[in-house]
Amino acid sequence: MKWEGNRESDNVEDRRGSGGGGFGGRSIGIGTIVIALLGSYFLGINPATIISLLSGGPGQLQSQQAPAQRPPADDQTARFVGTVLADTEDVWGQIFRENGGTYGRPKLVLFSGQTPTACGTGDTAAGPFYCPGDQKVYIDLEFFQTMRDRFRVSSNFAQAYVIAHEVGHHVQHISGIMDKVDQARRGGTQKQANALSVKVELQADCFAGVWAYHANQARSILEDGDVESALKAASAIGDDALQRQSQGVVVPDSFTHGTSAQRVRWFQRGIQRGQLNDCNTFAAQQL
Repeated sequence: MKWEGNRESDNVEDRRGSGGGGFGGRSIGIGTIVIALLGSYFLGINPATIISLLSGGPGQLQSQQAPAQRPPADDQTARFVGTVLADTEDVWGQIFRENGGTYGRPKLVLFSGQTPTACGTGDTAAGPFYCPGDQKVYIDLEFFQTMRDRFRVSSNFAQAYVIAHEVGHHVQHISGIMDKVDQARRGGTQKQANALSVKVELQADCFAGVWAYHANQARSILEDGDVESALKAASAIGDDALQRQSQGVVVPDSFTHGTSAQRVRWFQRGIQRGQLNDCNTFAAQQL
């Protein structure tokens, strides 16, 4: 993926080395983290919410937090993340303008360990996530090492796909899609709620593909092997693959993100034409 020399977003907040922070001094045990991982793993809407609820519900933000700061200029990984974020800002800003709207940019927060969010305490173990409560994407850059070590996925574009997926959740939030999903979840069964979550996640995959299509059209960011690496990442994090790896069996009714094949298919739908109408997972006869 070609990214050096492109614009970097000024909307990145670096909390690394600030001591993290938590809610009301509440501790989070490994059992809570394991449940959160099994429930939403990474690339979820807000796994921090699960952790917060399982550890006693939302608490109060600590009154003293380190002031927001920008990443160091010589941090190449942080610069890459900022460049990808800028690219999503450009693409979604243009798409919203073309449809008569205004794109409100999400802030991207770099952290290590734990960090307070409007959705609860964000934890490294939960992976990257988007919190609609504060409209921020949270990521510990160590996650990219996890991608390399556990899933053998190491390309820049695969990492960009992760960021673009979380930004896709922001697009869903400011477009009102998440509100409609939350309303549909109320009063339903757990199985129905899981099915809605799958559609939310697959649409975010498709939105990531839409971003990639338009970014490549405007700036020729794609190189040989990039799309394949993103598809490999999408395949590695399907619910069926993760369940098979973690517990040895696959339980379809518990899926919250979609199968490997579904995640690959919806990312491909987005990147093929870059059309939002292609991403309506809620109206699809077959996912």
